[in-house]
Amino acid sequence: MDLDGRTAIVTGGAQGIGLACVDALIAAGARVALLDRNRAGAEAAAHDRGAHVVPLVCDVSDPAQVTAAVQAAETALGPVSILVNNAGMTLSGDVLSLDYAAFQAVLAVNLGGTFLMTQAVARRMVALEIPGSIVNLSSVNAVLAIPGITAYCASKGGVGQLTKASALALAPHRIRVNAVGPGSIMTDMMRGVASDETAMRRVLSRTPLGRIGEPREVADVVVFLASDKASYITGETIFIDGGRSGLNYTV
Repeated sequence: MDLDGRTAIVTGGAQGIGLACVDALIAAGARVALLDRNRAGAEAAAHDRGAHVVPLVCDVSDPAQVTAAVQAAETALGPVSILVNNAGMTLSGDVLSLDYAAFQAVLAVNLGGTFLMTQAVARRMVALEIPGSIVNLSSVNAVLAIPGITAYCASKGGVGQLTKASALALAPHRIRVNAVGPGSIMTDMMRGVASDETAMRRVLSRTPLGRIGEPREVADVVVFLASDKASYITGETIFIDGGRSGLNYTV
């Protein structure tokens, strides 16, 4: 998939799925602005990947930081035609125990940040008459609820609907908006689960393919959606979950 000459932004790009997306976009020929709240992590990741990557510090829940980061990315690398909204967080708690401030914090990053980045980048695409692609990171938990991560489930459900609404609004401007919904992927968080034999058996029991996914497997679909190979796809969520969403087994 040829992305030569295109500029991409990846939020939460310093590790995990975000960093895998950075690598996959570079391999496809894109220049990448790597956004992350962690300055040291962003700079270290960019340093290892050479001139094709520019690190930028950004809290996607802060409108002023989002505006500044998009402007900085465009100044450094040229007009942005690809956005990957990967930045996310979770805090544990069910509807009885979860503090409202914690609920708001999760939604501010996962849903609010996706909205703010989409709006900022889409406005520039429209102003410059650039056709583009926006790919949001949703989750299998957008449709399969786990009571102990209520805020996360709510936020990712919102990302699914935001994806559809944005796709409809931006279609006349030749901007496509899609999402990917990972299941169990071997990120740092999942490595902790993998070290617990009982927890790992539970995860695999709800995964028909019988293994944990790799970040690059998510990144490959992100690059596909960003590319012209997906030129007639918009408003969709592709679940990358080893078959889990087809099961009547949600916990």
